[in-house]
Amino acid sequence: MMCKVRPWSVYISGMLLLLMTVISSGNPVFANADEVRILTKGGEHVFRTTVADTDDRRARGLMFRRSMAADDSMLFDFRSEQPVFFWMKNTFVPLDMIFVKSDGAIAHIHHDAVPQSETIIPSGQPVRYVLEVVAGTARRLGLVTGDRIVHPVIKP
Repeated sequence: MMCKVRPWSVYISGMLLLLMTVISSGNPVFANADEVRILTKGGEHVFRTTVADTDDRRARGLMFRRSMAADDSMLFDFRSEQPVFFWMKNTFVPLDMIFVKSDGAIAHIHHDAVPQSETIIPSGQPVRYVLEVVAGTARRLGLVTGDRIVHPVIKP
């Protein structure tokens, strides 16, 4: 006996599987998160992170998030050193932006980016990476230029 599968049932099954995956991950933006380490004079600080390494992921970033845990972050990889520019349009969580050279050295820190602002935030010099963390984190950790970011995508 043959069973005929209706196209809408395949679609609904797929959507249910996707929904269950999102729900079970607890936080879809960080569902495939790994860790990034920040090395300072005060020690090592570990954050959960998601790497934004495609045009689509970099364009979306942390937009539309309503909250973010203190140990969450997003690491943007631009594939080569270049001047980069950010803004906070459609971003509801205040952020610190840590601009990072190819070797993992912090080049510039922008503190307390204002949610929903369309003000352009420049890197100030060519960088390959940008690490976004909850606003206030950079000051709390005492981050300064020259401190280091460690992650598998960063090759010192």
